Amino acid sequence: MNGILSNVSGVGENMSEDVSDVSDTNENMSESLSNVSDRQQNTHPSQWLPLFFSCKMEHYEMKSECEKMELRNLKTFLAVSEHLNLSKAAEQLGYTQPTVTIQIKALEEELGHTLISRSGNKTFLTPAGELLKKHGEKVFAQLQEMKQDLNQLDKVYGNLVIASPEFYCSHYLYLILKDYFKQYPQVNIRLVSCNSIEAVRMVHENKADIGIVGAEYQLSDIESIVIDREDLLFVASTELLQRIGVADVLEESPILFDKNLEALSKKLFEEMNYSPPSIIECSSEETIKRSVLNQIGVCIIGSAMVEREVADGTLTILHRFAKGLNTSIVYKKSRKQEQTIQTFSELVKEKWGSIKRSTEE
Repeated sequence: MNGILSNVSGVGENMSEDVSDVSDTNENMSESLSNVSDRQQNTHPSQWLPLFFSCKMEHYEMKSECEKMELRNLKTFLAVSEHLNLSKAAEQLGYTQPTVTIQIKALEEELGHTLISRSGNKTFLTPAGELLKKHGEKVFAQLQEMKQDLNQLDKVYGNLVIASPEFYCSHYLYLILKDYFKQYPQVNIRLVSCNSIEAVRMVHENKADIGIVGAEYQLSDIESIVIDREDLLFVASTELLQRIGVADVLEESPILFDKNLEALSKKLFEEMNYSPPSIIECSSEETIKRSVLNQIGVCIIGSAMVEREVADGTLTILHRFAKGLNTSIVYKKSRKQEQTIQTFSELVKEKWGSIKRSTEE
């Protein structure tokens, strides 16, 4: 701090050589800065730092380097940089287009650089605009991280985004959410139905707080907790098998499997010593099951998804794989202590087994 004050005093001394009436100003500033120094010794920094940094050198007709940038204007600029369209940015922010234009102009004047340029009907960022976009995104990422840290309080409230495949949503999570709302009514929940790969990606990018996925993922920043295991099956329509026989089914029918199993597919085929005539990848297990029931092809699928159809004989198991399919809770390790994530994770672990047993009865 003494170094900073010394530098400021030095500026005053240098300028006094060129401007005759600055000496009085320097004396006033020295008194002001001396007062700040005295307060530094007797008060908490939160009281004297704002006083120091709000000091503007108006006598020298220059802008303070500590002058605040309007976050609202920066947010508007980032919206424009994303869409490269003023109308779309205005629509996203709930502003009128003239308001967006005014805020961008204010930001350009403050920074002393043109940020956005036009060529014909196209809008593009200038080099200064590209640089501001890069740093602006970092600023708002830090602000978001700060908000998340502040929300890590004992009282469970706020927002919770859960990403999971449709099967888990419709068979498990709606029941768990009912109990969770009873215990934590102040939490706002959004349930996103997607495949497991997408759920993990959303958690990784902080677009979802927690995921319930059909696999165990080993990622450096992701905590993965296995809560269930089911068999992985190779099944076909019983009616199709009876009509043309197993050999023709395997030789002629395409194989359907969830995109989540793409990395395992080669090993699974090798285990069966099977080379499918063609492959259909799908992100919906329900779609895969219905396709097999309609004799479009055969499939690799988790046992829980086809348990009823195997039991009533409409589907036949051709092979049961040695490697099972795990169901896991995933969230970012850095967010492990957040109360909404902790409480929901614990409730899932507590309720999952009992829900599964009740559906099997």
